[in-house]
Amino acid sequence: MQSHHSFAIQAEQKDCAILFAALGDETRLRIVSRLCNDGPMSITHLGAGFNITRQAVSKHLRVLEEAGLLHSTRQGRESVWQLDQKRLEEAQFYLGLISTQWDNALSRLRAFVED
Repeated sequence: MQSHHSFAIQAEQKDCAILFAALGDETRLRIVSRLCNDGPMSITHLGAGFNITRQAVSKHLRVLEEAGLLHSTRQGRESVWQLDQKRLEEAQFYLGLISTQWDNALSRLRAFVED
C-alpha cells in the first residue's frame, strides 16, 4: 500500500511532466519567450512572425494555459495573454532540484571511482 507521501510525490511529478511537456515544443517555447520579453499581448501579436495559422497559435496557447503557464483576459473583442510568473518559478525550482540531484549523483560517482 502506498503512503500519502508517495501519492503526493507522484502527483508532483505528473504536474512537473505536464509543465515541461508544454515547454518542450519549439513554438510554445517561443511564445513563452515572447511573453517574457514583451509582456501581455493578443493572439494577433503573438502569432506575428510565426509561419503558422492563427488557429495553430490558439491551440498552442491552450496547451500552455492547461499547463498553468499562462492565462487570458478579455479586452474588448480580443483576448490578451500573459504568463503566470508563479508557474515559471515552479519550473525554475524543478530544474534547480534536478540539477542538485545530478550534482549529488556525480559526486557519489566521483567518490566511488576515487576509492
